[in-house]
Amino acid sequence: MRQWTVDAFASRPFKGNPACVVEPFDAWPSGAWMQALAMENNQAETAYLLRTADPARFGLRWFTPTLEAPLCGHATLASAHVLFSELGLDADRIAFDTLSGELTVRRDPVGDGRLEMDFPADPPKRTPVPAGLAEALGVAPTEVWAGAYLIAVLESEAAVRGLKPDIVALAGLGGEATGGPGNIVVTALAEPGAVYQVISRFFAPGSGIPEDPATGSAHCILSPLFADRLGRETLAFHQAYPGRGGDLECERRGARVLLRGRGVTVLDSRLRVEPA
Repeated sequence: MRQWTVDAFASRPFKGNPACVVEPFDAWPSGAWMQALAMENNQAETAYLLRTADPARFGLRWFTPTLEAPLCGHATLASAHVLFSELGLDADRIAFDTLSGELTVRRDPVGDGRLEMDFPADPPKRTPVPAGLAEALGVAPTEVWAGAYLIAVLESEAAVRGLKPDIVALAGLGGEATGGPGNIVVTALAEPGAVYQVISRFFAPGSGIPEDPATGSAHCILSPLFADRLGRETLAFHQAYPGRGGDLECERRGARVLLRGRGVTVLDSRLRVEPA
């Protein structure tokens, strides 16, 4: 079987967020086998695809090194990139059946090689600052919001970029986040003159990932939060993982968020193990 490593939400190789995408199956392997391969790959996500009778519809599941994820943006984009660019799927739109319902990805009609994903919005609610959060981050948030993940708003882009949090301490903090403890987005408005409007970082020890380089699901929360704050439905976001960085354009559209970005294939490999 073939497997590809794709940098998602990337402007060029070695940027954005790497995901492994396995060649589509005719029947799901066991969950234990998929989890074992995801642990072996040791990327934030390994994506598995299932063929259906419709050549433009696939089952899609995502595994971190430690668990099956209910939603993953960058590995969805990577999966669509593989189907379009590596396997030559002749379609303008792909539908994926996932734990979060149907997700669709299409070639961005604007062009430039971008893909556009249609995801459910997760508008957050304002929440008190959880005990221990400021100490774990090393800085006091100006606000905290909760969706699937905690959202800690800081006073400046420099504060976001300069964070050196206590990852072990963050792992136990969840507050009112619906996705459980240990998944913390830290964000701020961009500095004047930046090509993006919002900057963020995502620390996810609760999902087995100390820091994620570019996180589509986090932007399902950030997009409605900052669309309301800035009075703009379409915003450019930069996720400032040190040494990499990922770029997304997000458009709130009612109860959905359109996430736009590019994928870059950096590795085409062959698995020497059979699915169980």
